[in-house]
Amino acid sequence: VQLQASGGGLVQAGESLRLACAASGRIFSVNIMGWYRQAPGNQRELVATISNGGYTDYADSVKGRFTISRDNAKNTVYLQMNSLKPEDTAVYYCNVQSIGVRTYVYWGQGTQVTVSS
Repeated sequence: VQLQASGGGLVQAGESLRLACAASGRIFSVNIMGWYRQAPGNQRELVATISNGGYTDYADSVKGRFTISRDNAKNTVYLQMNSLKPEDTAVYYCNVQSIGVRTYVYWGQGTQVTVSS
């Protein structure tokens, strides 16, 4: 399975960005797709996840500003980021957990999001 992320960039505080991550290869029907981020000097942290059934989970810091969605037909997960803040600056990584008898975890290559004040 390969994950290809896109949509990062440089924006000013208060603006929006939309990230996309397309998964190619075989993924189990039970799966969770998500976004994580890592800022310099910090550990990688969860941003948002969405299950194949549409259940979503968000970090408290992004609730009300970010929306995760997915297109199951395209095996693609999106992250709509509104009202961006400088503290959202990080490398954003997409992630897929493919759940079967075993769980396989896949990571994308990361896309830089920079928010200037």
